[in-house]
Amino acid sequence: MSDFTHLNLKDAEDQAPNFGLSPDLEFRMARVPLRLEQSGLSYCRVAPGFRLPFGHKHKNQEEVYVLVSGAARMKIEDEVKELKQWDAVRVHKDTMRSMEAGDEGAEFLIVGAPNTGPGDAEMVQGWWSG
Repeated sequence: MSDFTHLNLKDAEDQAPNFGLSPDLEFRMARVPLRLEQSGLSYCRVAPGFRLPFGHKHKNQEEVYVLVSGAARMKIEDEVKELKQWDAVRVHKDTMRSMEAGDEGAEFLIVGAPNTGPGDAEMVQGWWSG
């Protein structure tokens, strides 16, 4: 007997409205609906030119951001990286990060491990300003 879970990521609940970030951001976390035990997976769509109004880091979880469409910039601590389609960026748990979409917007798949559940992230409003 096989054990698997099937989910269209667009069917996971969009969390952006809960934080007043719609329509500039769409953020769908699939960890719970996919019943992930060791990791997390999210879909993130960022509107053209939109910069997340916060930076974040984690207590226990490293993340890999894969830009699947569009263009974007990521601020990682004091460095800003230009990203193009299919670029992947691994970010250590203790490293502050944020993102900004290019002129055509951006879509990311974000993988995190280990599976930490809620409360692992530290958010800093206005971290990437100027």
